[in-house]
Amino acid sequence: MFEFISNDAERGWLVILFGLWALLLVGGFIFGRSHDGGKHRMPTWTRMASSLALVAAAWSGVVIGREGGNTAALLLAAAGMTLGLAGDLFMAGLLPTKNNVLGGIGAFGLGHVAYIAAFLQTGVLAANPPWWALVVWWLIGSGGWYVAVFRGQQPTPLHYAALPYALLLASTAGVATMMAIVMPPLFVTLAVGAALFLISDLILAAQLFNGLHFRLIGDVVWLTYGPAQMLIVYSMLRAALVG
Repeated sequence: MFEFISNDAERGWLVILFGLWALLLVGGFIFGRSHDGGKHRMPTWTRMASSLALVAAAWSGVVIGREGGNTAALLLAAAGMTLGLAGDLFMAGLLPTKNNVLGGIGAFGLGHVAYIAAFLQTGVLAANPPWWALVVWWLIGSGGWYVAVFRGQQPTPLHYAALPYALLLASTAGVATMMAIVMPPLFVTLAVGAALFLISDLILAAQLFNGLHFRLIGDVVWLTYGPAQMLIVYSMLRAALVG
């Protein structure tokens, strides 16, 4: 799974962080108790700690790749995951702010800017990128925003602010999909991760803006969001360290 790391100690460390992430995310769901009105089984601390494990993996990649890796791509990916953790903390109400949703949108949005920049640093799309894939994802993102956020609502500035955010997440999925089309063996998992991120966010948006509710909706969001972040982080580690 991590054969792209030649050093046994470094490979072992990334495997440990991957295992810790999975244990926190899946273990929190299996062994947690229903709370927050039936929205979650995962405790808040296991959710936040699972993201912290991915932050550690991303920055470990920067250290591992300091000689011979794509340093710029690794730094940008690590920055993106770190901003993702900040977004998690905002959305969980663990950071001092008057508007947790707006703080979360801002942090996640900046994180996706960093992710897209990291993707472009790989140089995969330097020639003849399949732009149609990006357009398709923009259509999916805008349609998802309309259904999850805008439809049937009395619009507020926050409703409109969610549109460029949805398009930004769709752009991440679009760029990753273009990379998967150009070089599928290396970037299919990256495209899957970016797509899962958008799906997770649309479910969360429908909950926040349209009152969507079903049992364990919060865990469904995290069981799509967590793997999304993991696939992005580890796919970028592989791409930046191999290339």
